[in-house]
Amino acid sequence: MMAKKCLLFVCTGNTCRSPLAKVLTEAALRASGVDGWEVASAGLAAHPGMAASAEAGAVAREAGLDLALHRAKPLSAELLARAELVLVMTAGHKTALLAGAAGYADKIYTVKEYLSFAGDVADPFGGGLASYRQTAQELHSLVSLLVEKLKG
Repeated sequence: MMAKKCLLFVCTGNTCRSPLAKVLTEAALRASGVDGWEVASAGLAAHPGMAASAEAGAVAREAGLDLALHRAKPLSAELLARAELVLVMTAGHKTALLAGAAGYADKIYTVKEYLSFAGDVADPFGGGLASYRQTAQELHSLVSLLVEKLKG
């Protein structure tokens, strides 16, 4: 069997946006019957082992998804090397990542840039449930487009 390609989502702490993007993408890939991708998430400043934020868990549950087993992990050189595609949440994340991993510039994009949009996916951290819902809705829309692109 062929190894699956790794799609890696990266945010700051790996407790909100990237774990949400991961479970939304896994669900969308399953629903579309797209095989061949493994989805991972990591953070540029993650504290290893931290659970997803309570709000991220709540909005995931509202979407019928589960972040209960998620544990934050810092981005590692091994994970970066293994990833076929690295999607970060903000231009700042991309800049920080390229500063230490310029050799991977051809596979690092902001989520929106990869889908030909401008802007960042805002960090809902500290913003309450409404902010998380807004971020989850935005990620859901982006993920739907992403899965269509990965199908191609």
